[in-house]
Amino acid sequence: MARTDHRGMRRVLRREIAGTIGLLTDEHDFRAMRRYRTFTFDDHPTYLHQIEALLRTRASEGTHTTLALFDPEEYAEFCTDTGLDPDHPASRTRFTAELAATGATLPYDGRPLTDLVPALVDEAVRQATWEYASTLLARLGPCPTCGEDVGRAAFTRASHLLTRILDTAPPGDRHLVCSVSGPPETLVTVLHADQNADGTTDLDEAETLEFTSVLALGLATRSPGGLVMRTSAPGNPDRVYGWRLRGDTLAPLTAGEVFDAYCTDIESGDLISPESGVDYCAPPDLGGQDTPPGHHH
Repeated sequence: MARTDHRGMRRVLRREIAGTIGLLTDEHDFRAMRRYRTFTFDDHPTYLHQIEALLRTRASEGTHTTLALFDPEEYAEFCTDTGLDPDHPASRTRFTAELAATGATLPYDGRPLTDLVPALVDEAVRQATWEYASTLLARLGPCPTCGEDVGRAAFTRASHLLTRILDTAPPGDRHLVCSVSGPPETLVTVLHADQNADGTTDLDEAETLEFTSVLALGLATRSPGGLVMRTSAPGNPDRVYGWRLRGDTLAPLTAGEVFDAYCTDIESGDLISPESGVDYCAPPDLGGQDTPPGHHH
């Protein structure tokens, strides 16, 4: 009787344990893992099918599962640094546990993997962009004139501008895109700011942090770049407007410049027909840019 009770308690405890699955999202990464003898899957579609079946089973048992992006190159480096045998299941488990603590993750919510995989990749890109922008901001160090931390001041400035952009935006759902050009590549970040019926705005914390960091980097380094926003509200045409980065400020784009940007093919330079039901317009006045918070040397 006691043994039965103990087994029952262990089953209950297993339901209390959250798990993480390191997912190989594409064929290239899957082939890289096949060099290990203990990785026994033969093809990527079968692997994904079995992963999805496992996720559904765990969900039916009331067990929470998180998906993490498994990178074979990072895994090999992890094993080298920790002295683990990469051709051992326990090593993959250790690496997955590390991903759960530090990497990009996504909770399994019942959606098919065809929907979850792109979302997981987007999350990984977002985290990598934030980490890269934050690192560059930290490297700027103190101002040689006044000693103020340039990166921190730029982040404060970017936060102020983002608040003003959202405060002056028309009602509705807002989709913001910020791009900053610079070596070795252009950084692009996206922020969704959907407005509730009571007028409050929902902001994802991770998205907001990444967006503000990239904008701050552009302001601090005075790099070429821009910020555009599209607002959508029922019964009204979508409105599109934006700004270019100019020094540590945002300079408004004219309606014509916004139209040209949206109606020109980036690669060929050919004109594209404008979308119906969309107004390309000048942005509202942000105000307060003459004495903005932040660093001004």
